[in-house]
Amino acid sequence: MLGRLIFGSILLLSLCAQEANAQYTETINSNRPGQSQGAFAPGRGVLQAELGTTLGRESHNLRFTETDNIGAEFAIRFGAIKEQLEFVVNGNFLYEDITPTAGNAEPYTQSGFPIVTAGAKYLVYDPYKNREDKINLYSYWANRRFKWNTLIPAVSVYAGANYVYEDNNPFLPDSQAGFTPKAVIITQHNWGRWVWVNNFIYDQFLTDFPTKAWITTMTHSFNPKIAAFAEFQVISSDIYSDDLLRFGGAYLISKNFQVDLSALVNFKETPKRQQLGLGVSYRLDFHSKDELLPQE
Repeated sequence: MLGRLIFGSILLLSLCAQEANAQYTETINSNRPGQSQGAFAPGRGVLQAELGTTLGRESHNLRFTETDNIGAEFAIRFGAIKEQLEFVVNGNFLYEDITPTAGNAEPYTQSGFPIVTAGAKYLVYDPYKNREDKINLYSYWANRRFKWNTLIPAVSVYAGANYVYEDNNPFLPDSQAGFTPKAVIITQHNWGRWVWVNNFIYDQFLTDFPTKAWITTMTHSFNPKIAAFAEFQVISSDIYSDDLLRFGGAYLISKNFQVDLSALVNFKETPKRQQLGLGVSYRLDFHSKDELLPQE
């Protein structure tokens, strides 16, 4: 979820009193509909598809254009080798219909895959693995007192490679073409029905125009079926910089199938953006047994 929406993390929190935790959860652990990654993998032997479509509009008050766009997003995730490890391929296809608002230029269209990324994520620290939340039988207030150890997040690292095709890519300059690296540090806090995820991203950092980004996502589960999220993303690059706000929700149809709805707005005029998104997440669960993370 996350950026995202993570029903499985809610279930994971309920297991914190045990001596060890498993990555695998009984319900699907999806990163949709946000753009952030959660710290936890889907579980060894789980193959998961997260697909979405977007409908957006942009207006640029310096280029004097209005753009209607349709996009398709995809992420294929697979938990393998260890419970803490997942492999993921993700990207999107974008079609744009651009209308100049000044001069005599004719409308035109452009389309393609702006960028496709493949990588791996590994959970390096799980604070819930050995933590025991003991109940004080003698004091109600002791049980209600704030626990400072809940401020310690789960931490994962992600390393991947982007591919940008070189043949007249309309979305990125030639300096970004080919294979480029991507690195992300991911933190996740589980607070009962609330999940807070942060992604610290350094992207295309061996090119002329690297991108630094931060995504923070807060998700609230109202019940085992329905959750809502709000997400803020800061992008800093010489190609494109922006502050984006996303919000929406998801509904769990079955333990392996989730649908979601989201919206996006930004806070500048170059361009001004609005977007609606609809998506689904589905997993094929080949996880044969509940594998506990190793104990120290």
